[in-house]
Amino acid sequence: MHGSETVAAGTGLVVVGIVIFVVAYALIASDKVPKSAVALGGGALMIMVGILNQHQAFEHIDLNVILLLVGMMVLAGIVRHTGAFQALAILAARWTGGDGVRLMLALSLITAVLSAFLDNVTTVILIAPITIFVASRLGLNPVPFFIAEILASNVGGAATLIGDPPNILIASAGDLDFAVFAAHMTPPAVISLVFLLIVMRWMFRSQVVADPERAAALATLNPADSITDRRGMYIGLGVLGLTIFGFLIHGAMGWEPATVAVAGAALLMILTRPDVHKVYNEVEWASVLFFVGLFMMVGGLVVLGVLDAVADFTIELTQGNVGATALLIMWLSAVLSAVVDNIPYTATMLPVVQRLTAEGLNPDNILWWSLAIGADFGGNATIIGASANVILAGISEREGHHIRFVQFMKYGIPVTIMVLIIGTIWVWLRYLLFA
Repeated sequence: MHGSETVAAGTGLVVVGIVIFVVAYALIASDKVPKSAVALGGGALMIMVGILNQHQAFEHIDLNVILLLVGMMVLAGIVRHTGAFQALAILAARWTGGDGVRLMLALSLITAVLSAFLDNVTTVILIAPITIFVASRLGLNPVPFFIAEILASNVGGAATLIGDPPNILIASAGDLDFAVFAAHMTPPAVISLVFLLIVMRWMFRSQVVADPERAAALATLNPADSITDRRGMYIGLGVLGLTIFGFLIHGAMGWEPATVAVAGAALLMILTRPDVHKVYNEVEWASVLFFVGLFMMVGGLVVLGVLDAVADFTIELTQGNVGATALLIMWLSAVLSAVVDNIPYTATMLPVVQRLTAEGLNPDNILWWSLAIGADFGGNATIIGASANVILAGISEREGHHIRFVQFMKYGIPVTIMVLIIGTIWVWLRYLLFA
């Protein structure tokens, strides 16, 4: 983002820019209009009313984020078609003996781990058909499984740079590499996940009780029968492992995460030679284009100086106290991420944190970690709080199982408060008390 690129603008133009952004936010939160269309339309309006010219708008599009998402979606899509993830689900069923509660926890744990290394949007797309398969075999409603997986995906995805779209934005804006991000974010994510699994066992214990005969039958399935392309699976998992290794060393090598992801996707396509048209058709282009429009809209606010004003207000409110600023950002991020998708919220806050960093209020990148914890964990509060939530809810709806807004909040809000308290304690101990 280009936090220092501001222009003198009349009050009228500033009001127009804010109105465009607020209306777009409201439409995105309503989930009644395609988010990508809203974001692209908002970005185009920023250009058409004269806030940005086209060159400025395109400069604000972060291709590191865009290409990282595309690369990882291509990788995950190719591996999915080998049957590797379905086999993983059947293995989980065998490990748990088909017990509904233990299976829910196992699928949630798998979701959390995969979310850290694939990104949680891609992970829930992969885990959904597996969950539907398992729940149908057990004669259970998949909704409790889906809710548990959403909660786990947002907590697990907080652990790494690529785990949750807001993290990709934060890492790119803060110039944070994979290893540094993981070192600071994995501990609170792992601690939160442990508590989450304990709480979920209690929350869903009466909703996922399976018929013993069905459970026994599921536990006898052979994972190998789900693998449709053994050679492709081995190649895909090998390339995925190389890609993750590339993320670990990208800072030392001078590579950007997008370069690693795109290189991994290209290598896997060369080695497996899939139908490239099918591969590209399975990329979530709506999410990609959503980011494109979002970057342009936020660029308009940057140029107008609106986000500098937000930073000034934050400094004034906290009197320049680092700890107060960090905790304000964390909890405010959680609350606002629950109201709107955490991706546009995070993109909006990036220039604010960059400005606060320039003011000397970001030692050891504490504000970046606070923003990540707040946005990632806050996405669990409502069904529209994170893109993974919206996507999995949509899949559930198509399968005839509606996840009601209030139904999700019954689980999401208590979990969000719990993990935010853990995040607060982590930030206080790690960056303030023993700094």
